Amino acid sequence: MPRRFLFAIAVAAAGLGGCSVRHEGPMAAVPLAPFAAWRTVATRDDHVRISDWRKAWVKALAVAQPAHPTEVAAEGALLVPDAALDRPLPPPGRYRCRTIKLGTQTTVRPDYVVFAPTDCRIEASTGGTLLFAKSGGAQRPMGRIFPDTSRRMVFLGTMQLGDEPGTLRYGHDKARDLAALVERVGDRRWRMVFPYPHFESTLDVIELVPAGS
Repeated sequence: MPRRFLFAIAVAAAGLGGCSVRHEGPMAAVPLAPFAAWRTVATRDDHVRISDWRKAWVKALAVAQPAHPTEVAAEGALLVPDAALDRPLPPPGRYRCRTIKLGTQTTVRPDYVVFAPTDCRIEASTGGTLLFAKSGGAQRPMGRIFPDTSRRMVFLGTMQLGDEPGTLRYGHDKARDLAALVERVGDRRWRMVFPYPHFESTLDVIELVPAGS
């Protein structure tokens, strides 16, 4: 495992007290007291985004599906709002992550975009949480996955952009904060659903498939 990733895990597990803005390592995004639930960590804005996930999905599909019916249908359960299965916990390990953006916040951007798969990783952490980091692409979500219900988990983190070496602390910059549902939609297929992201789209969906599958 890369030394940088091990360092980041150790920092995140320690809880990261203090108020500095930037930390070295992708897992510094969400400081956490042991056994904290996501609702005690999430910002008010992210509580609303998680609560309104269905509104975001319906709005995004209303734009993307009529214009791209074949592409949306080809994704199967990945883009079906109520396709979540029991046992949502993705096992720690290496994954290939593919991002789909639905809907648009401006008239100059397409309303359906699919990006090539990139590497990402999930690691076990404290308090029953998982650590997630996407290592490829210009937009890289990084943070923690919290238990929630029998059919979903909740991700809270921040967005690392471009060639930035560090990660902003969750809650420091609203524009960088991320909130997502984490669900299982197949035997070895998971998704992260980001309602109302602050960049570009109405809904982002990241497909997670174990590397080598």
